[in-house]
Amino acid sequence: MYLIVIAWMYVVLMMSIAEATNTTGTVLGALMTFLLYGLGPVTLVIYLMRAPARNKAIKKRNAEALAQHIALTVQHAPLGTPSVEPDAGGHAPGGAQAIPGSAGAGIAPVGKKP
Repeated sequence: MYLIVIAWMYVVLMMSIAEATNTTGTVLGALMTFLLYGLGPVTLVIYLMRAPARNKAIKKRNAEALAQHIALTVQHAPLGTPSVEPDAGGHAPGGAQAIPGSAGAGIAPVGKKP
């Protein structure tokens, strides 16, 4: 992979030198040739070619962090105690039904009139 990059940079360097030493060429033109034909595209190609390696490193780092979090959670949790108490949300366990004999006539089920 890097051999192609080195070869292309050599070609672009030779193009830039030819531009600078030509009788109608300028140093500014040589610099622009080197930047626009060489450094810009090569930087983009290397960045895109390394994307899978970056993604793999991110996934590995996330997996290690998750494993560390799980290990710390298991280590500090007392045995036999659930991590979350059931029905600790404070909401009613079922739908909102009327209590028989209460002052409020009740709440009608969905789609039905009281």
